[in-house]
Parts: sequence; C-alpha cells; structure tokens
Amino acid sequence: MSLALRVIPCLDVHDGRVVKGVNFRNLRDAGDPVELAARYSAAGADELTFLDISASSDGRATTRDMVARCAETVFIPLTVGGGVRSVDDVDLLLRSGADKVGINTGALARPEVIDEIARVFGNQVLVLSVDARREPGMPSGYGVTTHGGRRSAGVDAVAWAKEACDRGVGEILLNSMDADGTTDGFDIEMIRDVRAVAEVPLIASGGAGTVEHFVRAAEAGADALLAASVFHYETLTIAEVKDGLRAGGFTVR
Repeated sequence: MSLALRVIPCLDVHDGRVVKGVNFRNLRDAGDPVELAARYSAAGADELTFLDISASSDGRATTRDMVARCAETVFIPLTVGGGVRSVDDVDLLLRSGADKVGINTGALARPEVIDEIARVFGNQVLVLSVDARREPGMPSGYGVTTHGGRRSAGVDAVAWAKEACDRGVGEILLNSMDADGTTDGFDIEMIRDVRAVAEVPLIASGGAGTVEHFVRAAEAGADALLAASVFHYETLTIAEVKDGLRAGGFTVR
C-alpha cells in the first residue's frame, strides 16, 4: 500500500505574525499563527510548516514562543525553518515544540552541518529547504537561490538535493521561486527532475492555485504538497484538495 500524500499549509512568520507576498515581496499580514494553526488542524491539514523570515534574533525568539503556543494547541507535526545554522539551533526549536526543523542557507554555507544534525537527532527531524529557480548556466537548468529568491547561490539545485540526501537529510522541501505566490501551478518539470535523484520524501511547494495543480504535482512524484496563499485566503480548502487527490487515484488521510 502506498503512503498517504500529505497536504501541508505553510505559514511565513515575521516577528510572530503570519505574512504572505508574491516571490517574498510586498508582504501582507495574514493573521495570528496560533489561530491559523488551529484552523488548519481542524480542517484536516496533515502537517504545518512555519518559515521564520524575521531578520533579527528578537524576531526569532518571538517565533520560538509562537511555536511553543502552537505545539500546545495543535497535535499534528510542526516543521519550523528560518535562521537554522547549527545543532544548537535545532535543539532550541525541538525543545520549543517543533517536530522537524528546516534548514536552507545554513546548509549551503556549511554542508557538513547536515551530517552533524542527522548524527545528533536522526535524519527524521531534518528537512532541507531548496529555494530553486530556472538558471540556464546550471547543469540541470535549476539553480539554488537565497535571500527570498533574489540571489543565486551558484549551486545546481538537483546536485544539491542529491548531496543533501547522501549527507543524511530526512526530507526535501522543493520550492519553485519562479512560481512562488503566483497560483499558476507547481513547476512540474523541476519536481520530476529532483524526484529522480532524491531518495527521501519530496515536498513540492510554490505556485498552487487550483486542485488540479496539486494532482499534477502528485503525479510528478511529490510525496507531500505545500501551499500558502490558496489556504490563507480561502481560495481552496484542504478538504477540496484532498477530494481532488482522491479522485485522481491518490491515497490521502
């Protein structure tokens, strides 16, 4: 029997509030994280992902408090990312109530931190977030970006996903920066190309706008489907997405 596909709302958090923009720009307030988390849990979300985009350490401390409040309120797995660079950072978030921790720029700066975190906590707690966009100079055609997609990391996205799997990451969150916030659909080709090298569960993110978009991403090989705008602004419900996936022949919880 195949594993159930997961549907995961993503909450971008800035200084303790949920925000949403297009391509990480023009951020708008989208509500209180704990209230949204409770709403999504009740609506059938399989997990929740928080991405802390606060610029300061004060903002990050606020986020840890928020994670603790969410962990007391909802009982589905919480993944928290943003500013993670060390074993100690992971420890703090896990102690705050996170079930899994996302790492992005910290791993690009020092890839061996993946090995260190996996060795201490096991690979099941570690999600590599890959913010990728089409970059013609790269062997795969996709490059890794940082700073909300504004800066190229000079790293091939497919090769980086493969290296991270070899180092012990537990899941890959693949976010198409070209599609992020546009609601024009997931980058299906990118999902297929990363799926071909990734030996761990693959979470597809960026561009969800319709139920059909979720179905197509699942057909391309995604194990989980992450979205923000369509859920925050109630364009789609989690139930509608799961009904569409079921109709497409996929197992959902």
